[in-house]
Amino acid sequence: MEDYNKVFENLRIDFARVRHLKLTKHFTIFGFEENCNNIILVNKGSLRVGEKDGLVAAGQVVFIPSKRKTSIRYGGEEGVVLTTDQFLSNRDNNFSLLTDKLPSEIDEDSISIISFDCKIFDNVDFFHTLELPSFIIRDNPVIIGLMEEAVSESLGARPGGMRIVKANADQLTIEILRHVMDRKIFLEQIATNIVYFKDPRLVKIFYHIRRNLSGDLSNKILAELADVSEDYVGQYFKALTGINPQDYIEYQRMEEAIHLLRTTKYSIAEIGEKVGFNGTAYFCRRFKMMFGIPAAKMRRRETIVAV
Repeated sequence: MEDYNKVFENLRIDFARVRHLKLTKHFTIFGFEENCNNIILVNKGSLRVGEKDGLVAAGQVVFIPSKRKTSIRYGGEEGVVLTTDQFLSNRDNNFSLLTDKLPSEIDEDSISIISFDCKIFDNVDFFHTLELPSFIIRDNPVIIGLMEEAVSESLGARPGGMRIVKANADQLTIEILRHVMDRKIFLEQIATNIVYFKDPRLVKIFYHIRRNLSGDLSNKILAELADVSEDYVGQYFKALTGINPQDYIEYQRMEEAIHLLRTTKYSIAEIGEKVGFNGTAYFCRRFKMMFGIPAAKMRRRETIVAV
């Protein structure tokens, strides 16, 4: 339990957005994937998630970790089949945004979504690292109550409503982890994937990488931090994380690039330089190889998603 408390204490939870959406048609997305973690409350109607087509009824919640592909069916029928990119690029064709009415005040199917990032030691995408699949939460009144409070506060006119929503996002993250542990689901995956957070030398490397993304992050530098030989540091890092250090560094640089695309007006060239790439062309080429779309298109898509 002490190990888990250390993990909880080192989580950084960044609230991204809350959305309330009314369904305008039935549709299915295969291979759905987003860069944020999503907690979805079904206000009215239903949706189905995952390969086993798990039903999420009104008043229930589904958690979809970041960068984990899943299938989602909105409505009672399969309807139109969409790719993730088609869905995110044409959200207005499938949903209308609720801004002035509580979901309980409308008759149509509707959902509420809280999206957030969750990092451990300021570096690692926590839920992605745990390799948890999407899962449905049907019987947890604390989580469902927090989601319902977030809906009410974000659509209400009382001062400080969004501060409460952000606080709810923090508590929801902890309650989701408690839900998993209390019900003893995915425990083998968690125990396997959480072990490397306990090595202080690795934590030191994580911190250094995060704070020096635009600087020299060669294996020589990492070896000095871990007090091991340059020849051994790659093997040491991979043994604990399952990934080569330079691949991990590139991944972190791309994560920061997406954050800058989402939150700033820096040019693509400026972003590439800020995250440590030597040359805009190389940055753009590596970005497209990793995410499948150009950086400029990712910026447009993230802007759409943020609405």
